[in-house]
Amino acid sequence: MHPATQHGDREQMRRNHSHDGDNKTKRAESPVVQMMADTADAKAYVRTPADWPDEFYMSHAGFPGQAPYTRGVQPTMYRGRSWTTRIFAGFGTAEETNARYKYLLAQGNGGLSIAFDLPALYGYDADHPMAAGEVGKCGVAVNSLADMEVLLQDIPLGQISTSMTISSTAAIALAMYIAVAEQQGVPLTQLRGTVQNDILKEYIAQKEWIFPPQPSLRLVRDSIAYCAEFLPQWNPISISGYHMREAGATAAQELAFTLYNGLTYIQDLVDAGVSVDRAAPRLSFFFDVHNDFFEEIAKFRAARRIWAREIAQRYQPNNPRALLLRTHAQTAGVTLTAQQPYNNIVRVALQALAAVLGGTQSLHTNALDEALALPTEDSARIALRTQQILMAETGIADTVDPLGGS
Repeated sequence: MHPATQHGDREQMRRNHSHDGDNKTKRAESPVVQMMADTADAKAYVRTPADWPDEFYMSHAGFPGQAPYTRGVQPTMYRGRSWTTRIFAGFGTAEETNARYKYLLAQGNGGLSIAFDLPALYGYDADHPMAAGEVGKCGVAVNSLADMEVLLQDIPLGQISTSMTISSTAAIALAMYIAVAEQQGVPLTQLRGTVQNDILKEYIAQKEWIFPPQPSLRLVRDSIAYCAEFLPQWNPISISGYHMREAGATAAQELAFTLYNGLTYIQDLVDAGVSVDRAAPRLSFFFDVHNDFFEEIAKFRAARRIWAREIAQRYQPNNPRALLLRTHAQTAGVTLTAQQPYNNIVRVALQALAAVLGGTQSLHTNALDEALALPTEDSARIALRTQQILMAETGIADTVDPLGGS
């Protein structure tokens, strides 16, 4: 719509919605407007352009791919580039998990997502007494570079992006991944993926930390600085709200704590002499997608706008990409039930839809048997097919930010 026409329409709506006596007949011309006027709390449910000044749209919503990025980080969103289907997987030995990755890729999975077992997350070898009973239980056991080589065998790392959900020992896992890529002859500049590397959320919710906060933050900072120089397509951190939400945080708390953690990492980098223009563009985020459909969509939109505003106000970056908040999303495991597990397919589908309408860049959909066991091949395939149906059969990827009024 032409700005002048838009402005004129708003002025007309303001006149029609005026409460002076001269405009009562105009308001009565529309049954919908009359019904709204007769409802005392109508504005709690229905907003019109007349409720905001003309500059509100550009400062709070704007266009997709433009600051403040409320409507998405790319101008064409999923019309130009679909979200990455990224099914989280890992169990038993490296051989078993490698077979699962190949199965998922054969089913159309778009990217790898490595789940490590508890000993690996804490930095213990499988034969350590503290690892007893936990080896390969809730993730894959990776004790050495040899294990990583088996885990990624016959998977072309130059052609696929990989996410590694690991924080305390993230630098070690990343070093192993780089070594395997070098063995495959893949230049570091071609590596795409993410390592979680979010130590602050470990102290808050996940609890898988090894060192005190300050040395841990230094390790995170150094790994981000390394990736900024040598792995330009790699996301060296995934600042995570998911774990806090699963532990009981509200959507607002998840958003607030996660964004503040992100600002803490940025400030730590700036204090160490790394410019925000260099550090911020490759940061990524990770959010939960719960049951309250519209609240979850609004959370993603608010996250992008708040992040862009805070980075702009605090650091005045020259690189516009420093304002971008790119995110991975995962459906809410805590909402799934052991009883009547097939109902979980519906829950996951609605949560996945919320993530997509919220503008996520990648997505993991939980399997229907999440509350019972590690996913079987069948349940993992259904979880993947849920995303593929949303992508290919619903038309939601054909419209840029449909809930923004497209």
